[in-house]
Amino acid sequence: MIEELADVILTCDLPEHGLARGDIGTVVLVHEEGQGYEVEFTTLDGETVAIVTLTSNQVRPSKPTEIAHVRDLAANA
Repeated sequence: MIEELADVILTCDLPEHGLARGDIGTVVLVHEEGQGYEVEFTTLDGETVAIVTLTSNQVRPSKPTEIAHVRDLAANA
């Protein structure tokens, strides 16, 4: 199970929230023993983009061997 404050990777696009597959978020609340998660997505300067309730199949844990990728949020506006 993914725990609170863990980094997670979005596994699907959520255009209604300005989020794309691969975006990195932080779990702020675990629902129903890991069946769902409240996840905060922020810009690199700490501005919150979205706080979204997601099911366990919409996120996955990050791996220490992965490299982060950056995209401009304004490009999706």
